[in-house]
Amino acid sequence: MPVLLWADDEIDLLKPHILFLKAKGYDVDTACSGADALAMAAEKEYDLIILDENMPGLTGLETLQRVKMAKPHIPVIMITKSEEENIMDQAVGNKIADYLIKPVNPKQILSSIKKNLHSEELVSQQASTDYRQEFSHISSMISSASTIGEWMELYRLLVHWEMQLSQTDTSMDELLAMQLGEANSAFVKFVRRNYEKWVTGGTDNPDAPLMSPRVFKNSIFPLLDSGEKVFFILIDNFRLDQWAAVKPLLTDIFTMHEELYCSILPTATQYARNAIFSGLMPIEIARMFPSLWVDEDSPEGKNLNESPLIATQFERYRRKCRFSYTKINDSVAGEKLLREFSNLLDNDLNVIVFNFIDMMSHARTESRMIRELAANDAAYRSLTESWFRHSPALEIFRRIAAKGYKIVLTTDHGTIRVDKPVKVVGDKNTNTNLRYKIGKNLAYSQRDVYEVKNPPRFGLPSPNVSSTYIFATDRDFFAYPNNYNHYVQYYDGTFQHGGISMQEMLVPLITLTPK
Repeated sequence: MPVLLWADDEIDLLKPHILFLKAKGYDVDTACSGADALAMAAEKEYDLIILDENMPGLTGLETLQRVKMAKPHIPVIMITKSEEENIMDQAVGNKIADYLIKPVNPKQILSSIKKNLHSEELVSQQASTDYRQEFSHISSMISSASTIGEWMELYRLLVHWEMQLSQTDTSMDELLAMQLGEANSAFVKFVRRNYEKWVTGGTDNPDAPLMSPRVFKNSIFPLLDSGEKVFFILIDNFRLDQWAAVKPLLTDIFTMHEELYCSILPTATQYARNAIFSGLMPIEIARMFPSLWVDEDSPEGKNLNESPLIATQFERYRRKCRFSYTKINDSVAGEKLLREFSNLLDNDLNVIVFNFIDMMSHARTESRMIRELAANDAAYRSLTESWFRHSPALEIFRRIAAKGYKIVLTTDHGTIRVDKPVKVVGDKNTNTNLRYKIGKNLAYSQRDVYEVKNPPRFGLPSPNVSSTYIFATDRDFFAYPNNYNHYVQYYDGTFQHGGISMQEMLVPLITLTPK
């Protein structure tokens, strides 16, 4: 039974309210002054305290301050006759749980108590009820989705419920995980049927989604044409649910236009990000700018030519644009950008790449401690939100908003937590990525992979005449037969990218306009 303390110098007049609360299952102690309330709170643990603001001796505000110093975890509801703004400001500044204006009726008090003591339970119950009602509708959407727009709508809905249920203590999240798996399986079949048409049909294909090579043309060029100065910010490995986690940090300073676009395959930095910055499919980059493309088997870094690739896209479209490119791998680089921020203001376009999330996913694979911190998708999102809040990233966004510049925020691909090994045999030149492989002597089960035997037709370079790409689907990852058990145990439950899933391919594209 929750135990409440109600302090009011006219407590005798509140007996009907107290009897009402007792009838609702609450144990209510009373005090006639702030001093008495503090003494009682020191002797007994209360779940919630109700304070009258205007009491003789210690006022409600003074009592509130002392309660918060001694027991900051106890929610406090303040009741007052005064509507003065400064009193309300002081109460809010002292982290008041609720603020009610007299006269109050018992149901108002009860509602405030429930909001502060039972909100998680009530939210859990309501979320479970709402998702249960939505379950059949989502199942119907999974079975009927036939266009990329319908799949994007479905994925948004699934992420919405993932965010809602992850904050509740219910078993519904397990049901959602099953439904998400079902949706991914159907999405894989959809991609198998349509991906070739998307990349070979040209820009006139009405059924093709916006894909990596057209991000600049569709989202950046129109803003530049209208005279806007734009920041293009790419967060590597940034999924839709991670955007949903950091979005509340930006709602006070930006209005938002939210879209999804489709990453090309492989959903890996070397291919997808270079396609964004060049406006070309990987095979076109390799053919037109061989010095800027690095093959899989090269020891050279695969993303060292991003600024030159951006320049080639502007040159190809005959656009004169003054731009900068900054890659931020750590907080030191972020702080340096903030110090030199004024140097960016004369540019038409400023491109900023944050590598933190990609680094975190790799660190999670290699570090037991990081794996524990990001044990599941909810924890992974939480780490993303914490990084964004406490790193220079948030201040960079604020600084841009203060100058009135628009931001186009996106990623090159997402990531998925894998848990099902699929055996693949390759030669020593086969790449090491767990979600896609490229080689000339690959051995695998065709039913377990998405197979591309003619890479150029899919916009992909072919290192050898007989090179084949294979892509993992759902939550699969590729494992070699040699030392198989150790390999599987090491990578099981890690976040990987490169293959086909909604999480990897359907990624956020957000236009942020300062308020």
